[in-house]
Amino acid sequence: MTKVCVTGASGRAGKFTVAELLAHDYQVVATDVVLPRQDLGVPVLRADLTDYGQTVEALTGVDAVVHLANIPAPDLFPPARTFAENATMNYNVFAAATALHLDRVVWASSETTLGLPFDTPPDYAPIDEAHYPHPTTSYSLSKVVTETLAEQFTRWAGIPFVGLRFSNIVGPAEYATFPQVWADPALRKWNLWGYIDERDAATACRLGLEAEVSGAEAFIIAAADTVLNRPSAEVLREHFPDVPVTAELGEYETLLSIDKATEVLGFQPKHSWRDTLAG
Repeated sequence: MTKVCVTGASGRAGKFTVAELLAHDYQVVATDVVLPRQDLGVPVLRADLTDYGQTVEALTGVDAVVHLANIPAPDLFPPARTFAENATMNYNVFAAATALHLDRVVWASSETTLGLPFDTPPDYAPIDEAHYPHPTTSYSLSKVVTETLAEQFTRWAGIPFVGLRFSNIVGPAEYATFPQVWADPALRKWNLWGYIDERDAATACRLGLEAEVSGAEAFIIAAADTVLNRPSAEVLREHFPDVPVTAELGEYETLLSIDKATEVLGFQPKHSWRDTLAG
């Protein structure tokens, strides 16, 4: 049985990742700086990962880490705090994983590294991993810096570092807001109308532990469709008329390409708002 530490276990992605791993017979050590409001099925160690000593203690005795603990978005705190805390947490986890000879690090990068928000149009669509780096905030810059850290730590440690560039993580509770976007697609053009269901985000974390990868790799993790009830190509032409389209698009196909995640990780999103709402 593989023993995995999930950091940020009290957060949205963390809670579902703990459940996903337990359901697949992993032994889970959960940690967060705040305690969860609900029972996760395992104890939660309270630890501040901006402190290296606490980070080492949290990771001692595990085989791998799924690192989800970070300030999760821009504008929640002053930019300097967001960058400093995220970069410090990520460095500490990577350094502790290396020092403790863990087998693998899976960690939460972000779609924002690709150029979000798209006030300036993307270079092309669908966007893939090559549309990087385009940080526009201190938050996205912290993720770009961390992807660079991963490249160096994998050289030093010789273990895989799997970065998951999550799209906007939502669940059925948020799907009820999507009709507002149908009425005004400009409300969500900032990320090309992308999203990822919280359950599929957790599955991606598990696949990141299991896939045959080496070095430092990053993958876009998004739903297979957009949040819209209109064809993707039509809405793209309407809001980004000068952006080249580099691949044939399915009717509602995501504009955040998940081809690499599908090919390398075996990632196949199973959840869509279309299963909950009448389109």
